[in-house]
Amino acid sequence: MEDATRQFYSANNMVAGKYITASCQIGHNRVYQNTDMVFESNDAGIDDFLLSVYQHFQLSYPKFYKMDNLSKLGWLAAEILLNGNFDKEHHQPEYTGTVLMNANSSLDMDLKYARSMRDVPSPSLFVYTLPNIVAGEICIRHHFKGENAFFVQPKFDAAFLKQQVDYLLDTNTLQTCICGWVDVLEEGYGAALFLVEKVKRGNALPFLAENIIMK
Repeated sequence: MEDATRQFYSANNMVAGKYITASCQIGHNRVYQNTDMVFESNDAGIDDFLLSVYQHFQLSYPKFYKMDNLSKLGWLAAEILLNGNFDKEHHQPEYTGTVLMNANSSLDMDLKYARSMRDVPSPSLFVYTLPNIVAGEICIRHHFKGENAFFVQPKFDAAFLKQQVDYLLDTNTLQTCICGWVDVLEEGYGAALFLVEKVKRGNALPFLAENIIMK
């Protein structure tokens, strides 16, 4: 069945376009869904801000409270990105994946775990000392089973991101991809996620480097 599905996609999408059908950006105590600012907070610290976003959107996911800040940020960005923009009935889990990147890997949690080693090393912190855990949290939440990758780059690189996603969609490895930037280091944070599909919907933009913008 999987082979037949791949053949169908291959035959019907050889010259298919690729489109940014939704986006979410989080930074400077603000949250944007597509081009609209949907939340703003005066909370100074990242811990309080992430919690206020979670509460504002009335999300319910008990595991959220156990996550590190990198995973919380990426998870929240994915929730807002997909809200109202994603119909699971039209997306096969095996063909939906993620391509993420940041500059600091899991250093925020690495430092916290290192500090815990002065007394008793914390297994709950150690679990999050890999940057790709955030991708795992997103995929577990939404039951995505497709390819995923995490790259560490000095800065946000739209051209590099496009290159990686293009390959996955052009080879029909994926039909839908959540891609972008998720980075946290102490009180500094920023997220920019984009939903890329082979179907043009609404005010979708062509998947071009100049349209992959981080505020």
